[in-house]
Amino acid sequence: MIDKYRKLILFGVIVLASFLRLNQLNTLPALNADEAAIGYNVYSLINTGRDEHGHIWPIHFESFGDWKPGLFFYVVLPFVKLFGLNEWAIRIPGAVLGVGTVWLVYLLVGELFSAKNFKLLASFLLAISPWHIHFSRGAWEVNAGTFFIVLGVWAFLRWTNVKDRKWLFICIFALVASLYTYHAARIVIPLLVLGMLTIYRSQILNKSRIMALGILVGVILMFPLVRDLLGPAGVARAGGVSIFADLGIIERINQQRGEHGNISSFGAAIFHNKVMNYSLEFFNNWGEHFWGQFLFLSGDEIERNKIPEIGQLYLFQLPLLIFGLFLIARKPRGWGLIVWWLIVAPTAAALTFQSPHSLRSHNMVIPLTIISAYGMFGVLGWLGKIKQKQFLVTCYLLLVTIIFWDFSRYLHQYYVHMAKEYPSSSQYAVKELVSYVSENYDKYPVFAVTDRYDQPYILFLFYMKYPPDKFQVAHELTPRDKFGFSTVRDFDKFHFEEINKWEDANQKFRNGLIIGTDKEIDDGRNIIHRIYFPNGDTAFKVVSN
Repeated sequence: MIDKYRKLILFGVIVLASFLRLNQLNTLPALNADEAAIGYNVYSLINTGRDEHGHIWPIHFESFGDWKPGLFFYVVLPFVKLFGLNEWAIRIPGAVLGVGTVWLVYLLVGELFSAKNFKLLASFLLAISPWHIHFSRGAWEVNAGTFFIVLGVWAFLRWTNVKDRKWLFICIFALVASLYTYHAARIVIPLLVLGMLTIYRSQILNKSRIMALGILVGVILMFPLVRDLLGPAGVARAGGVSIFADLGIIERINQQRGEHGNISSFGAAIFHNKVMNYSLEFFNNWGEHFWGQFLFLSGDEIERNKIPEIGQLYLFQLPLLIFGLFLIARKPRGWGLIVWWLIVAPTAAALTFQSPHSLRSHNMVIPLTIISAYGMFGVLGWLGKIKQKQFLVTCYLLLVTIIFWDFSRYLHQYYVHMAKEYPSSSQYAVKELVSYVSENYDKYPVFAVTDRYDQPYILFLFYMKYPPDKFQVAHELTPRDKFGFSTVRDFDKFHFEEINKWEDANQKFRNGLIIGTDKEIDDGRNIIHRIYFPNGDTAFKVVSN
């Protein structure tokens, strides 16, 4: 009977997770350029067998001068084929994988520990996790990567427990899939596998033959990826966002050496060098992912990755995490893998100059959630020992009230305030702009559109369902900017560029429409249409030239 109720509770958790990830999925948040790039490239593959730039069924997709791992594109492809090119088609796969991760965490905790209520708590906390919900509600490759990581870890644990070799191969396929899905996994997975093999060495020492076969299968599966990474896909990523591309560190070394008087002295060389300074930068970045402000108060600095005044975790999880870690320190048996996972989870993010970074450290939500659930499990166990019924009921009501308030506050910030406080982060109003331009397409010979709000060309391609075969042969990527990104300035009748001087645009785009932001076009011009952000501010002004 008790197990029947647990199954009902798990079903309720899955339903809750599904609702939180699917509700208003097509409109909130607005589609961003990265999502549009996934959708349009898939649309291009379906129609031409090539991506937007003409590459045939690639492993990495060239996008804005960067190269995105391609597996998630192929996950999205059947949905676009079935439902067409729209927000639902490209976002449903991520939402489904997010719900799947909630279920997998239930299974994973069950493989590690015998307490059945503990795994229910872990799945529940992940179901309502702000961090996990946010990246499940969009076409984010990282969400798929985390799904495959959790699947791989669970399959490995299953293999060590039931001795069935199929679980080893599921583990290998899943972990390799994560490498094809998101860049950060290529740093985290080798470290995580090292921990798995070390912690569970006694269980796998007598399985050398099947392990050797598994490693061979893994190497074969990774061969196309490794070959691709030796080309532009690997070079572009390494030279783009990594701390090794940050010239500020080199300047700091030179400054410190200059303060010695003799820049070639022993002290200058041994204390101020690349190894020392890059190491300090890495550990500083790594540590920032464990700061309370990032985890519990304000979250990521990038608006697209955050909710106003909400951290990556709930405030109520802070005492639960502390208590959970306390309980683990007292009885560490069985916790080695989860603790190791928590340690290595932010390593990829720490190697980049944007830190802390909720996207690149996304897999960190899994060990944090499991430890939080253990803390809650410990609290509930302690409450169960209270004999005074009235006091016990009061404690339960207080706990439920705190959790419900924090959860309700998150939903309020997400649905009421996010779009209004961060209107340009997910490119609100661009869909309406494309609709207006499409309606007036035949009336004007040219359209000059500001690119102040990220990569507008890809959103125009997406919403217009522009024929990929036409775009592939009639566009050029600009040289990369200082951040390593490129864009497309022109296709068809459209030119995309920030409008710094309206007069220049006036001469260049005679008889066309000029579309700029409120700051680029003053109210004295011949404004024929305005498009607004959700908060009422002007997003675009349309000027007839």
